[in-house]
Amino acid sequence: MKGRRFTAEEASLLQDIILNRRDVRGNRFHSDPIPEPALQQILEAGVNAPSVGFSQPWEFVLVKDATRRQAIRDSFYQENSKAGDLFFGPRAELYQRLKLEGIVESPLNIAVFYRPPEQAVLGQTSMDEVGRYSVVCAIQNMWLMARSLNIGMGWVSILDPVEVRSILQVPEDRELVGYLCLGYVDEFYEAPELERLQWERRRAMQSLVHHEIFQTGE
Repeated sequence: MKGRRFTAEEASLLQDIILNRRDVRGNRFHSDPIPEPALQQILEAGVNAPSVGFSQPWEFVLVKDATRRQAIRDSFYQENSKAGDLFFGPRAELYQRLKLEGIVESPLNIAVFYRPPEQAVLGQTSMDEVGRYSVVCAIQNMWLMARSLNIGMGWVSILDPVEVRSILQVPEDRELVGYLCLGYVDEFYEAPELERLQWERRRAMQSLVHHEIFQTGE
């Protein structure tokens, strides 16, 4: 058979990387810079993600400048204050204690944008959103590669995308999909932080998988 074949051990290693991927918060990051070869590996993983119609609709802005990152963080603070009003009771108290970003603590931020197509894209004619899903695939690839290099990554979504685009001088037709914080960390938690803090419980696989038709469980 042609094409690369992988061993059971290699498949097990990939599973291990997937199961140990974590969303890293700001209080975990070190300020040590990411070596250029490691950064290139992460970006290479991103641009080799699957994309609808081989459209490759992703663009990346690497942000190291402290002034720009502080401006992004200011946007986070504004949006975070609004988000805090949406939770009540014990969740509201826990939300206020959560460290939800590492924008200035991490040595590198990467803003990931979706570039809309200029013409019809094979496979995107019925579901326009799949172009954005392709960008998410790139982010997931980067996350797994970063974890395999023992580099932490956090995805910050509590941001005003229009303001981020303005701070980074990105064309108006580009859409912010992900804002990522990357850097070496003091530790990777054995379980996701929000699971450890009991913000949510892990859902059992049997409640998520349906056979042939969707079943409500009633």
